[in-house]
Amino acid sequence: MEDKKHIDTVSAAGLLVALGIIYGDIGTSPLYTLRAIVGPTSVINAEVVKGALSCIFWTLTLQTTIKYVVLILRADNRGEGGIFALYALVRRHARWLTLPAIIGGSALLADGIITPPISVTSAVEGLRQLYPTITEWQIITIVIGILSVLFLIQAFGTSVVGTAFGPIMIVWFGMLAVLGIGSIALDPTILSAVNPYYAYQLLVEYPGGFWLLGSVFLCTTGAEALYSDMGHCGRANIRVSWGFVKVCLLLNYFGQGVWLMSHAGENLNERIPFYQLMPSWFLTIGIVIATSATVIASQALISGSFTLISEAIRLNFWPKVRLRYPSVQKGQIYVPSVNGLLWMGCVGVVLYFRESSNMEGAYGLAITLTMLMTTMLMAYYLYSKKYQAWGVVLFLTVYVAIEGSFLVANLIKFMHGGYVSLLLGATIAGVMYIWLQAFQIKLRLTEYVRIDHYLTSLKELSRDISIPKYATHIVFMSNAARQSEIESKIIYSIFQKRPKRADIYWFVHVDTTDDPYTMEYKVNTIASDDAYKITFKLGFRVEQRINLFLRKVIEDMVRNKEVDITSRYESLNRQNVIGDFRFVVLEKFLSFENDLPTFERIIMNTYFSIKGFTTSEDRWFGLDSSSVKIEKVPLVIRPVENISLKRIPS
Repeated sequence: MEDKKHIDTVSAAGLLVALGIIYGDIGTSPLYTLRAIVGPTSVINAEVVKGALSCIFWTLTLQTTIKYVVLILRADNRGEGGIFALYALVRRHARWLTLPAIIGGSALLADGIITPPISVTSAVEGLRQLYPTITEWQIITIVIGILSVLFLIQAFGTSVVGTAFGPIMIVWFGMLAVLGIGSIALDPTILSAVNPYYAYQLLVEYPGGFWLLGSVFLCTTGAEALYSDMGHCGRANIRVSWGFVKVCLLLNYFGQGVWLMSHAGENLNERIPFYQLMPSWFLTIGIVIATSATVIASQALISGSFTLISEAIRLNFWPKVRLRYPSVQKGQIYVPSVNGLLWMGCVGVVLYFRESSNMEGAYGLAITLTMLMTTMLMAYYLYSKKYQAWGVVLFLTVYVAIEGSFLVANLIKFMHGGYVSLLLGATIAGVMYIWLQAFQIKLRLTEYVRIDHYLTSLKELSRDISIPKYATHIVFMSNAARQSEIESKIIYSIFQKRPKRADIYWFVHVDTTDDPYTMEYKVNTIASDDAYKITFKLGFRVEQRINLFLRKVIEDMVRNKEVDITSRYESLNRQNVIGDFRFVVLEKFLSFENDLPTFERIIMNTYFSIKGFTTSEDRWFGLDSSSVKIEKVPLVIRPVENISLKRIPS
């Protein structure tokens, strides 16, 4: 109920953050969309202009407003949004839904690497209008510098970033509206372009008009960020702020349409319709504001990527990397490793393409895949929620047709840079696939045993004074979900690898839930004052601080007289000294004693190679490194059989 209130409450601060972090991409589309549709070398055609405006109006209405703002924002996972949050809601119904989730998530992350470079580069290139002699390398240097600062400030959290960027975006959208109104006042008949007939005429009757959809799509590329960032801003704040944003965008698009219509028959050349709406005295100010806004455009995909990765870790699609929560507000998250990878990817894209015009081919193709996959998952979500069958079929048919058309039209960009975004997406999807396959292989072949079968042995070991005491309390981190079970490797560690004598044995299992903010635990008393199993149920947005949480659990148990944690050394017991705690984390490695099929060997070798660069198990669980023992245990997935070893006489 609290989470429902959180996402459905409108506040001035929430609206400001929403404007600052999620509308940068879609909000700066007037800078390049109509220019891309008309083309710099083509003659301005009145039929194309009106058809383009009609396509833009209906794309923003059908795609952004109806699909995302009205429908998909309903599918929240306790306030969290994004394609993986949607997948978490439906995955228990059908395993095949994993495929669209991986494709959509990887394509969105790939788009997050393309969006910041094209946004910032297109803004900085505006300096050529003020300084015609500026060189390409100077522009590249400025772009990389701005991107570096942008990624650096992510550590402060989206609340700080959004509050700082929000006022700038209010100025930006206000400027869009004022410029648009001033131009529309010269020819109000341009508003007739809302008639869908003009869109039909362009796409069906105008020669090659269908392929212009690839450029029309630029007006809605940031729509997925509205859903991905729901946890950062709240559903109500997004819906209210979108009304303001959409009006400002449409006013500016139609204002540009008036200018284009008045120059029909001419070539656009180097002129940018957006800047042509500005009086000459305002041009410098306008470029500064536009530059600021396009820098902010990168924020939507960056914050969305953090959300995406935190959900992917929960779903076993991504390595366990360090997550940080820089704000006390729900939904605020920062992923240092992903921030670094995105920064390196963005710098690489800038150095490879060098100019924004070269990046256009790579832009938009990947995000159409994400939107299509979101449509498929949403249709299944509606079906699982028992919506009317005809409504589900209508939703699926309409949006597969719309987004399928955008995808086909965008495919012409493939050889002009689109291959870069698809290559990035395929690489990310490959990591997700490998991680999921490796998890399933390990899960299928990990051996579990019942704890009570070893209870007598544990008690005898605990009282065997011939063995040096390893610690007063030993805490084993376990993957066994059932309260009565633990891994056989833990039994091996206790009794065989090096006998670990302790007064009390604790087995701790962490169950990461689909609910993002769950914080619960349960205790299974295996033997009073000898062995306990603690199961924590933690939401995927809760920082795993097991050291702190276990201390709280034991304090509660001591208060309820369920356990005595006083040291059992006589001298210390008389002084009521609490015994020491030692954590043991079993870290698996791929044993040489494996006979795996080639495909599984590649999967597991790649998995362990990547794992070597990720956060260690003890840091992931938030354990105090001074009291943690990491034990390497071999993962024997399939032992080698039929060894041809012959004994010969001595």
